[in-house]
Amino acid sequence: MTPGARIAAAIEVLDRWQAGEPAEKALTTWARGARYAGSKDRAAIRDHVYDVLRRLESCAALGGGRDARALMIGLCRMQGQEPQALFTGGYAPDPLTEVEVRVPEVDPDAWTDVPDWLQGRLKDALGDSAETVMVAMRDRAPLYLRVNARNDVLVQERLANDGIKTEYMPLKGALKVVGGARRVRQSQPYLSGQVEVQDLSPQRAVAMIDWPQSGRILDYCAGGGGKALAIAARSDAAIHVHDVNPARMRDIAPRAERAKVTLHPFDNTLKYDVVLTDVPCSGSGTWRRDPEAKWHLAPERLDDLTQIQAQIMDEAAVLLRPGGQLVYMTCSLLCEENEDQVAAFLARHPGWTRTAMARFAPPEASDGFFVAELTHPG
Repeated sequence: MTPGARIAAAIEVLDRWQAGEPAEKALTTWARGARYAGSKDRAAIRDHVYDVLRRLESCAALGGGRDARALMIGLCRMQGQEPQALFTGGYAPDPLTEVEVRVPEVDPDAWTDVPDWLQGRLKDALGDSAETVMVAMRDRAPLYLRVNARNDVLVQERLANDGIKTEYMPLKGALKVVGGARRVRQSQPYLSGQVEVQDLSPQRAVAMIDWPQSGRILDYCAGGGGKALAIAARSDAAIHVHDVNPARMRDIAPRAERAKVTLHPFDNTLKYDVVLTDVPCSGSGTWRRDPEAKWHLAPERLDDLTQIQAQIMDEAAVLLRPGGQLVYMTCSLLCEENEDQVAAFLARHPGWTRTAMARFAPPEASDGFFVAELTHPG
């Protein structure tokens, strides 16, 4: 496909998205009807779509409208390309009209691409770093890997043999992919369980907790099991997993088998030394990977999420042995889901103490993430 034809395809996908279809589904639907498109074409079209979603309002301003065609015109201008050279007709979009040729006199800043009702909350939460974080949020996030084997110094070489270039991060076991990212899931180290795809921020959050080397640890909101596996790489304790929606855990068994890790089912008759609650949240820290989420989030949904988070923390608290630790995590940047939740929990549970707390944010830590450790009075 030509660059212009890829833009035309991205416009089609964005049309579907604006009609209410989730972005990933719209991309899949388009690909099924475009068997002629190669893997590089599909990847480029996906990049176009997600670049627009990260900078939706800026693209609208520079494209002179909110329809899919205008959004792609705006994206071309944001990326320093002349849309006239790509909108040429044929398999490419129709040439620009006289109105479309005129470049709007606007200079969108990073806050343009943040929903109005969230701007004040994010500025309060992030303080002096707010501008830097929002600028980073407009770009695609790097891909990070976590090395499963505790002392496997050959992983980097093995990845390189499969065309994947990586750099070691200061955090032990963390690799940043700097070349060949789309080959990772077909590589020998990934298929054999030597590495897992995991963002740097949760890796840092897991690393800051002093996990016990014996006893029982429960991942109460396990999902796909990424954090349970990360804990297993650091602790010899028995790791148990649970999720209110068991379907979310369908990948855990094959991932644990690849990593040669044993994960145990949740047993509500037991008490645990540590309970991890990686709670459902707004996902405001993951907008670089899931920019669609910020345009779907509403104040009512945030209120619902904070109630769910408080309920999960209270449920987890009763599963702990005396003196145990409750570890609370979100991929949110908002105080309502982070510091405020911790303060509210401590107010509801006299005698508990906060023994650790940290917030991670791009660009230094990739995704936005929050972690707090609360200790049972014992």
